[in-house]
Amino acid sequence: MAAWTTATRVDAAGVDLTGDLTVPAGASGLVLFAHGSGSSRHSPRNQAVAAALHRRPVATLLIDLLTADEELVDVQTRRLRFDIGLLADRLIGAIDWLRAQPETQPQPVGLFGASTGAAAALIAAAARPEAVRAVVSRGGRPDLAGPALTEVEAPTLLIVGERDQQVLDLNEQARNTMSVAAELRIIPGATHLFEEPGALEQVAEEAGGFFADHFGRPTVT
Repeated sequence: MAAWTTATRVDAAGVDLTGDLTVPAGASGLVLFAHGSGSSRHSPRNQAVAAALHRRPVATLLIDLLTADEELVDVQTRRLRFDIGLLADRLIGAIDWLRAQPETQPQPVGLFGASTGAAAALIAAAARPEAVRAVVSRGGRPDLAGPALTEVEAPTLLIVGERDQQVLDLNEQARNTMSVAAELRIIPGATHLFEEPGALEQVAEEAGGFFADHFGRPTVT
């Protein structure tokens, strides 16, 4: 499937963030990735999921929610990666940026959040209900979304490893709290990082199918 990829600067909440935008021919929508604690757009797990989405075909934007200087501070303090409000504001800004770009404005938007990034994704979905069609959480912490959890209108898929018991419990509680119908899918034998053979492929398949269902028919280009 032909696709073009470009490194881009995303103006999000008044901060320039670095991102990689990939748009396959005939993309049915675009998924914005919110990375987890201490991760970046170079996360091999999210890169693998993004590659699987491109084959569907679905466009992706992987961005670093922290600037280079902030990353240096976070490596030492581990503080900013848990600043869910900051991450959510940046993600909302990225959604607004996508809707202002001629090449991405027509695409329906989905959010894929991992770990703490899932909480930021859910807050962003609650803040931009007219823009976000679907949310997928991989090993996420939806509980950290706080009151916004009950305000999410977008269909939501929570993917958790069977052996990630604490996070599984938190996701079950979040699903029961949400007003929108949220689905919980458990990957057999998987731990938090889905490092077991075939586990990440199952995550990509579940996420890809969920987004495809809610994006509708591909765009003709």
